[in-house]
Amino acid sequence: MEKDTKRGNFTGSIGFVLAAAGSAVGLGNIWRFPYLAAKGGGGVFILCYIILALTFGFTLLTTEIAIGRKTGQSPLTAYKKIHPKWGGIGILACLVPVIILPYYCSIGGWVLKYLTVFLTGHGVDAAQDGYFTGYITGVWQPIVWLIVYLFLTAFVVYNGVDKGIEKYSKILMPILLVLIAGISVFSLTLSHTDESGITRTGMQGLSVYLIPNFTGMTVHEFFIILMDAMGQLFYSISVAMGIMVAYGSYAKKETNLMKSINQIEFFDTLVALLAGLMIIPAVYTFMGMEGMSAGPGLMFVSLPKVFEAMGGIGNAIGFLFFLMVTFAAVTSSVSVMEAIVSSVVDKFHLTRKKSTVLVTAYAVIAGIIVCLGYNILYFELTLPNGAVAQILDVMDYLSNNLFMPMVALLTCILIGWVVKPKTVIDEITLGGNKFQRKALYVAMIKVVAPVILLLLFLQALGISF
Repeated sequence: MEKDTKRGNFTGSIGFVLAAAGSAVGLGNIWRFPYLAAKGGGGVFILCYIILALTFGFTLLTTEIAIGRKTGQSPLTAYKKIHPKWGGIGILACLVPVIILPYYCSIGGWVLKYLTVFLTGHGVDAAQDGYFTGYITGVWQPIVWLIVYLFLTAFVVYNGVDKGIEKYSKILMPILLVLIAGISVFSLTLSHTDESGITRTGMQGLSVYLIPNFTGMTVHEFFIILMDAMGQLFYSISVAMGIMVAYGSYAKKETNLMKSINQIEFFDTLVALLAGLMIIPAVYTFMGMEGMSAGPGLMFVSLPKVFEAMGGIGNAIGFLFFLMVTFAAVTSSVSVMEAIVSSVVDKFHLTRKKSTVLVTAYAVIAGIIVCLGYNILYFELTLPNGAVAQILDVMDYLSNNLFMPMVALLTCILIGWVVKPKTVIDEITLGGNKFQRKALYVAMIKVVAPVILLLLFLQALGISF
C-alpha cells in the first residue's frame, strides 16, 4: 500500500480515460493531422488512418496500458519486470519523452503567443507575411513563452496523479471537446468569393477533406500516405513513448481496460477528424487548394490569414481556436512530462515533487537550446529521409521516426514472441472482463504490426519502396 500511495492512482475509470484521451488529444491531432490529411489527398489519408487506428493503434495502445497496469511501474522499469533481459526497451521508451518534452513545450509556447495575440485583438498582425518566421527567429520572446508554458505543465504534474493530472483532465477535456465541435460546425458554414469571382464554401472543403480520391495515384504515393498515417498514429495515441505505460500503471485493477481502451480510441479518432474538419474546410474556403499545401505552417501561417479574411468575427474565432489548442497541448505535455517524472520516481525513489523540479529544470535548459536553434544556433542538416532540419526537426526525427518505431517493434517482439500475447490477454481479462478483438490482437502483435513497423523504420532511414 505504501508504494501505491507514493505513486498515486486514478480514482476511477472516467479519470483514467479522460487523462489518457487528454494525452492522445494534443498537437499531434490538431497541428499535424490536418496538414498530413491535406498532403495525403484528404479522404485517402483518413481512410488509411481509421483502418490503422482500429487495428495497429488498438494493438499498441492495449499492449502498453496492460504492461503498465500489470507491473505497476513506469516505462523505465516496467519492461524489465515483464522480462529481466528486455529492460533496454524501457530505457528507449523513456528516452523518447526526454527528447520530445523540450521541443513540444517550445511549440506550446508558440501556441500561447498566438493565444495572447488574438486575446489582445491583434489577430490581423499574426496574418501578415513573415510574422511567424519573425517570431520564432527572435531570441527572447520564444524563450519567455516556452518557460510560461513549461511551468503550466509542471504545475499539473507537481500536484500528482489524482489532484493534478486527473483533476485538470476532467476540467479541460470537456471544454476542449465543446470548443472543437463548435469551431468545426462554424467552419462548415463559411462561404467566400475570391478576386476572380470564384465562390468556395466550407461544405465543398468538407468533400475535399473526406472523399477519397485515388485518381492518378501511384502505388508509391499510396505507400507514402500509408506511412504518414502510421507515423501520425504514434503522435495521436501517445504510444511508443512510455506515456500509456505510465498511465496504465495508475489504473486500478478493477478498471475494465478493454472498455477504457475503446473509449480512448474513440475520443482520439473523433478529435483528430474534428481537427481536420475545423481547419481544412476553412483554409479551402478562403485560400483554395493552394492554402492546403502550407505543411506544418498550416496552423501558424495559413489559419491566421483565414481568421483575418473572416472579418470582425475572425479575431474571436482565432482566440477560441488557440484557446482550444492550448488546452489540447497542455493535456499532452503533462503526459509527456509524467512519463519522465514517474520513471525518475520509480527508478531513483525520489519524491514526485523533487522529480518534477529536476525534469522541469532539464526541460528549461533543453527548451532554450531548441528556441535558439532558429537564431543563434541555427544550422541546416539534411536527414536520411531527405528533409532539411534544424534542432527541433532533428529532435522530432530522432523521437518520432527512429526511436518510436524501434520501441514499438521491440515491444511487439517481446509480447508476441518472447513472453507471448497471453501476458497481455490475462491482464485485459482480469476480473472476468471480455477481450473483444482478441484474435485481431494476436495476429497484429505477432505478425502484422512488426512488418509495418519495420517498413516505417526503413522509410525513416531513407530506404524507399
